[in-house]
Amino acid sequence: MAKKDEDLDLDTEGGEKPKSKKLLIIGLVVVMMGISGAGAWFFAQISAEKNVAALDTEEAVEEEKKPLNYVPLSPPFVVNFDETEDISYLQVTLQVATRDPDLVPLIKEHSPALRNSLVMLLSSQDPATLNDRKGKDKLRSDTLEEVQRVMESETGKPVIDNIYFTSFVMQ
Repeated sequence: MAKKDEDLDLDTEGGEKPKSKKLLIIGLVVVMMGISGAGAWFFAQISAEKNVAALDTEEAVEEEKKPLNYVPLSPPFVVNFDETEDISYLQVTLQVATRDPDLVPLIKEHSPALRNSLVMLLSSQDPATLNDRKGKDKLRSDTLEEVQRVMESETGKPVIDNIYFTSFVMQ
């Protein structure tokens, strides 16, 4: 009988070993699946962020590709300079440009505020600096900043993308 009990003990021990190996294998499989799932989620998040960034870039490029809508600020601006200068007045015709056609009515609506600010800016210029291209480019840059400032204060956004002098006469 002792021999049968030993055989039973061996069978019992042998039976437990395969169960513990199965549990170990199942545990490893579960851990590996968890790691794989976490890795997949992590890389999916990175991919999603890249896709969002790519969409933002594409939208920005698409926004830049829209054609400009030109809005003339008529009539031409005429300002007087100090009489001690050789040049006594400046006449400038300009147009503002936006890429959003829906903003054109806003520009027209706020043209009195734009014109007022531009008259003040133009009349404060030194005519001697406006004789060369560098001076005109600086004035154009200052004019763009001024109209964007006015539109931002009136509408909450700069609205105007660029400004162009279509006529520039000093006498």
